[in-house]
Amino acid sequence: MDKGEEDDDEEAWLQLRPVEPLPSQCCGSGCSPCVFDLYQRDLASWEAARASKDRSLLSGEETQSCPSKLSPETFLAFCISATDRLTKDTYLVRFALPGNSRLGLRPGQHLILRGIVDGLEIQRAYTPISPANAKGYFEVLIKCYQTGLMSQYVESWKAGDTAFWRGPFGGFFYKPNQSITDNAEDETFITLVGCFKTFEGIYLKTFLREQARFWNVRTFFVLSQENSLEQLPWSYRDKTHFGRLGQDLIEELVGSCRRKPFALVCGSAEFTKDVAGYLLSAGLAEDSYFLF
Repeated sequence: MDKGEEDDDEEAWLQLRPVEPLPSQCCGSGCSPCVFDLYQRDLASWEAARASKDRSLLSGEETQSCPSKLSPETFLAFCISATDRLTKDTYLVRFALPGNSRLGLRPGQHLILRGIVDGLEIQRAYTPISPANAKGYFEVLIKCYQTGLMSQYVESWKAGDTAFWRGPFGGFFYKPNQSITDNAEDETFITLVGCFKTFEGIYLKTFLREQARFWNVRTFFVLSQENSLEQLPWSYRDKTHFGRLGQDLIEELVGSCRRKPFALVCGSAEFTKDVAGYLLSAGLAEDSYFLF
């Protein structure tokens, strides 16, 4: 092989070299494998193939249409069958699954969504909220932010578009195979505390009202930008607090539990850190709460 051919071969190998992910491509949720784990795996495969001059060692990409099951390592395409704007900044999006297949996630598991905005690839974690036994579809509730890149991508969606997901991820384990309110023999008592800016910003009101009718479910709301109970419907006045979720309310809720509670906390990194501190101060041990 002369020098020109060697240069061409070297250029061909460099074009096959995996591209290191940008920081925006990591969702920050501690997924395993992370996009950087996948990069290191692909880079090792590329280096081994290059050393042996055998391109067959490079793994090809899997098909991304009509997936029969999820993959933690590969993004698969899912068709958007419906989008519903619940509030000014919150969307409920339904994705189609082939036939009557089920998503198969356990409680607390999440997926990673990939989006591209202005040529920049971004990834974020979302937890499907559809019932575990839902057939032929899964649903995701997505809150959008004015300056969020993924928000721009989500707000452009319409029925018939395609979105790419990989997963599942998440280490939270809950033993029963069906939801608590669907199991008449499950005596788990649930206290749900939802934090919103305004009453109008509360999403899934009908669903939350239906759940609160069960004997073992109670709901509370914390509204940071409201200050008048008279402006709220009667059914919300005795279970709504104003301001922010703080130590006093956490201690009140923990103290009202008949049994030792186990707390599940979901929100921004700052929110979960603050609530974890409140829970510890209220007497819960570190193994008595889980931060998503």
